[in-house]
Amino acid sequence: MEKKLFALLESYYDEMVEVRRFLHQNPELSFEEVETPAYIAEFHKKLGHDVKTGVGGRGVTAVLKGGIEGPVIALRADFDALPIHEETGLPFASKVAGVMHACGHDGHTATLLYLAKALNAIQEDLPGTVVFIHQHAEEYAPGGAIDMIHDGCLDNVDVIFGTHLWATVPYGTVQYKRGPMMSAADRFEIDIVGKGGHGGTPHLTKDAIVIGSQLVTNIQQLVSRRVDPVEPAVVSIGSFVADNAFNVIADSAKIVGTVRTFNDDIRDMLEQELKRITMSTCEGAGADAHFHYSRGYPAVVNHESEAVFLAECASDIPDVAVTEEMKPMMGAEDFARYLEKVKGSFFFTGAQHPDWDVAYPHHHPKFDIDERAMLVAAKVMGKAVLDYEKTAVS
Repeated sequence: MEKKLFALLESYYDEMVEVRRFLHQNPELSFEEVETPAYIAEFHKKLGHDVKTGVGGRGVTAVLKGGIEGPVIALRADFDALPIHEETGLPFASKVAGVMHACGHDGHTATLLYLAKALNAIQEDLPGTVVFIHQHAEEYAPGGAIDMIHDGCLDNVDVIFGTHLWATVPYGTVQYKRGPMMSAADRFEIDIVGKGGHGGTPHLTKDAIVIGSQLVTNIQQLVSRRVDPVEPAVVSIGSFVADNAFNVIADSAKIVGTVRTFNDDIRDMLEQELKRITMSTCEGAGADAHFHYSRGYPAVVNHESEAVFLAECASDIPDVAVTEEMKPMMGAEDFARYLEKVKGSFFFTGAQHPDWDVAYPHHHPKFDIDERAMLVAAKVMGKAVLDYEKTAVS
């Protein structure tokens, strides 16, 4: 059965690449996806799957019932793009100005579509039911997963698996992680309201830039002096804006940043401390402040048995040269929301081409993937579907 599935996937590889490149040329931003979900739905309908569109807004689910009784296994791929102007120079570069698949979601979608086609071809001998979850809006919190779950995409699902093609990990490598894998990610915004004035009379002002600079310095002490050194946490300022003429003292400034954590108690503490430091710093300088904190995605925490199971699946595939347990990372993924509801595991599939001089990171305008990684990812998830029922996973 496994050999037949893998042979089918290999026979579909050229089509898989063609679809990935079509999607790459036609990217759509988070919460603005229209043509992509329509394309996905039509693909599954042609296979005869039970298809539901508009799940959680713009998501698509498709169900394939195997000929043999077994578990209900969900497989997830995301399909949104990013507001980035592509600079790859590829012949299939984005046709949409300022929008690009710079995170591999085009590859995720093509992988899942052709895994669905291969599993469909062996439907009579397939154990259990496979739910294909095509998720919109992974890139922009609150993300698409939470509403898709609310609409029932996980109803009756026993386990869920998903992968991310990872362009800075060599092709032929699969990375897994037991337990915490990717951090929670939150966003904060601070508006400082001072008193502007002439650059030559600073004593008559409440300089929002000086106050903001002091605040940034104070914030940088949060992790080093409030968080246990053995607990991972990051507080980063991504934007500090106070746009004025050269001889004008700013009356306002805006600071935007992110908080990354694994521990919920530390997450709560950092939110409270950020607000306290913001208000006290601004009050001490005679300025006002408005503080807003937005909870983003929770941490991706894999279920141990399922993570080990996926690692075993990967290790048995000839295309996989290395299967390794990775360190936790401070990137975020709303696959975390599925793992809060059902058991499962997320993993990385190496997509760095061996001939590249530079492997551009995710969200870079020159980002690309080694397309052979799609076939590896499909085989790992396909083997997981075939083997899950007969493996003692608790």
